[in-house]
Amino acid sequence: MIFIRSDEEIALIKISAQLLGKAHAEVAKLIRPGVMTKELDIVAETFIKDNGGYPSFLGFNKFPASLCISVNDVVVHGFPSRYELRDGDIISVDCGVKLNGYHSDSAYTYPVGEVAPAVRRLLARTKESVYIGAEKAVDGNRVGDIGYAIQTYTEKFGYSVVRELVGHGVGQDLHEAPEVPNYGKRGQGPKLREGMVLAIEPMINFGKKGITQDRDGWTIRTVDRKPSAHFEHTVAVRKGKAEILTTFEYIEAVTANTSLMVDTQELMAA
Repeated sequence: MIFIRSDEEIALIKISAQLLGKAHAEVAKLIRPGVMTKELDIVAETFIKDNGGYPSFLGFNKFPASLCISVNDVVVHGFPSRYELRDGDIISVDCGVKLNGYHSDSAYTYPVGEVAPAVRRLLARTKESVYIGAEKAVDGNRVGDIGYAIQTYTEKFGYSVVRELVGHGVGQDLHEAPEVPNYGKRGQGPKLREGMVLAIEPMINFGKKGITQDRDGWTIRTVDRKPSAHFEHTVAVRKGKAEILTTFEYIEAVTANTSLMVDTQELMAA
């Protein structure tokens, strides 16, 4: 069932999304070589709970952590662990918050230290693609319009779009209908109506689109072990122009003028 949310419900999701953005920023402050990824998870869980929320991922289908932390060739759903970040890594931090009965969901991929320029461009272009997809989340369009926009933008750079993993509706449940693929055809799929709330989350691979799953039943990797980037916003479908409910503003305030910053304006010209 696809839910149409009232303005009041969307306002509650946006409040959840603001807490989520601040939690991301608390994590971003700690990202550097030598930090264990489980330390990031502890910070996020503590911050969210201290501010009246609950980590959406913790316990979801028995997931054991508050963050999905995916490093290098891990696309999504990586576990926080004793792994220490290294110079040249990239790390995707995916987080959700439940507050006042409503979930929000977002992800951001960071370069750690000196990252190869080609990989930094992958991050910048994947970040740009989430906004390109969100531009299509307007009343009267179709879900396929979002996927088509993301796919055509990223594939022109030689990247590939993961097929098996998709975005989704979000609201009182973390995952709701409809599914929102990052590929597709214009004019196809469910019709978008004002009040729908979608998690739009491009997962873009540097190499082949194929993926594999680790024995833990969660961790998803690229089949060729090349890097993958993941950015995500929670977006409300509106008439004329979509409303992005989550924010990277808090992340970018703490990463400005550092190697962690993913600056699409600077890197698009590269």
